[in-house]
Amino acid sequence: MKKSDVLALSAMPLQSPTFPRGPYKFFNRQYMVVSYQTEKDALREALPEPLEPAGDTVAVQWLDLPDGEGFGAYSAVAQIIPCLFKGEQCNFVSQMYVDNTPPLAGGREIWGYPMKYGKGVLKVHGDTLTGTLHYADQMIARGTMTYKHDAFRKDLSKEKELLARTQITLKLIPDIDGKPAIAQLVGINFTDVTVKGAWSGEARLELIPAVNCPLADLPVKDVLGGSQMVTDMTLPYGRVLHDYLKK
Repeated sequence: MKKSDVLALSAMPLQSPTFPRGPYKFFNRQYMVVSYQTEKDALREALPEPLEPAGDTVAVQWLDLPDGEGFGAYSAVAQIIPCLFKGEQCNFVSQMYVDNTPPLAGGREIWGYPMKYGKGVLKVHGDTLTGTLHYADQMIARGTMTYKHDAFRKDLSKEKELLARTQITLKLIPDIDGKPAIAQLVGINFTDVTVKGAWSGEARLELIPAVNCPLADLPVKDVLGGSQMVTDMTLPYGRVLHDYLKK
């Protein structure tokens, strides 16, 4: 294989790259977002500088992704911290768990999404939207929300603003000697966003302490509510916001 062929590959292994080149289009991407208040000191500790907390709230998101171009179908659970970067309201993706190799590898290698393997499930049971997360064969998180109680709501501006907000990740990739080769804050903004439906309602959230899936390190003090969304969108490549290796 020639050098030009190597550089044309989208990912490893060379015989069957784990994911193709982007951008990546998602169809019927469904969210359940449960927002809650947590301890301010714990929140500050969870944010890498120069990010600053934007209050004392955090959210756990369940995502059902049935059709992701290049990635296939998978589920994800993420812990999101609202924050400020140079005065801009952003969302820091603190932890994320997925159950499919292409998005796990691509998410980490391209954008720095903090993905580990975990099994999240988002389903409707009777009159309740439910989300669960299992890691290492243990229940780690359980969220529940009323199912479409405000079905006649027409104002989707809040959901559109949330989806337009810059996501920030901490991308860390070691060099061959174990020292950091990449240490960056990365900014990502979805494009071509279509909100096909959005609902809000009462919600509950339970987080169970676990050493390798530490969602509960940001403990639940008061649940603020839940949001459900169904969207189409494109995930483009990101941009470097802050480089820790540059003096």
